[in-house]
Amino acid sequence: MSQLTRPAGPRGSRIRGVGAYRPARTVGNAPIAERIGVSEEWIASRSGILARRFAGPDEPLPAMATAAAEKALAAAGIEADRVDAVMVATISHLTQMPALAVDVAHRLGALRAAAFDVSAACAGFCHALALADTTVRAGDAEHVLVIGADRMTDVVDQDDPATAFLFADGAGAVVVSAVEDGTTGIGPAVWGADGSRQEAITMTGHWVPELRREDAALPWPYLAMTGWKVFRWATETLGDVGRTAVSRAGLTVAELAAFIPHQANLLITEALAKDLDLPGSTAIARDIADSGNTSAASIPLAMERLLATGAARSGDPALLIGFGSGLVYAAQVVELP
Repeated sequence: MSQLTRPAGPRGSRIRGVGAYRPARTVGNAPIAERIGVSEEWIASRSGILARRFAGPDEPLPAMATAAAEKALAAAGIEADRVDAVMVATISHLTQMPALAVDVAHRLGALRAAAFDVSAACAGFCHALALADTTVRAGDAEHVLVIGADRMTDVVDQDDPATAFLFADGAGAVVVSAVEDGTTGIGPAVWGADGSRQEAITMTGHWVPELRREDAALPWPYLAMTGWKVFRWATETLGDVGRTAVSRAGLTVAELAAFIPHQANLLITEALAKDLDLPGSTAIARDIADSGNTSAASIPLAMERLLATGAARSGDPALLIGFGSGLVYAAQVVELP
């Protein structure tokens, strides 16, 4: 009987390049505070956010994702026609089909690449990174483009005091490539979902056409969040998730050079850093201060900034933790590109 085969020999993967796109418009706390009836200090104290980026009409989601991808490919030294798969983590692509990844692959000229979206909310980038790592190590791809891109201003009610000050727009991308000697730069994923907490971050309505046809006057669906529920769950749960990811990568927390969690709220980041007992030498991503919560884009954006500012260096081990609506989470340790 004939047998299926896979490429012979051990195979690893690593991140070869990272790219970021930040919209041109910077919005401080003042106009948002006035609109939702709070003070600028209230916003800063409860989120750590001083400013964020809002995309304009000339910065649609596909363009932002493509721009970040182009920078990642340039950093990796990989031409678009060598990309075997494009995976885009997003929750704000308003066209149900085709996938945003298909549009991005076409814009890039990655004409032979598989292309699909990953829907895991603010944990989407870490989920897609795990899929890319597995795809490369299995021999199904040499180079995979992983993009986190969200234009949250399209799905957030700007009059909602619970969410209007938190969310923003942006895109980040990495290139995951094969390493033929079997060494790895991406550790095992620790991921899961707690469906009992679905209502903590959800939508106020449905996109499903059949439901909306029943009442043309139905309001636009927006993101809805109960912040304290997310905070309590994240600070009580994700420390153990991070420790498990570090252990499965064969490291100790003391060996981490960088900590790059989803930029949901600076208070959550600081609480997790304390829970993990990170050494003082560990660079902690605090990109949220002037980028806001960009959902699936937040981790690659924060990664790019740590490297660009010299706070972290190529080859450094970094712990990534993504978490969001579901409530879903995913974590892994990576060697920075």
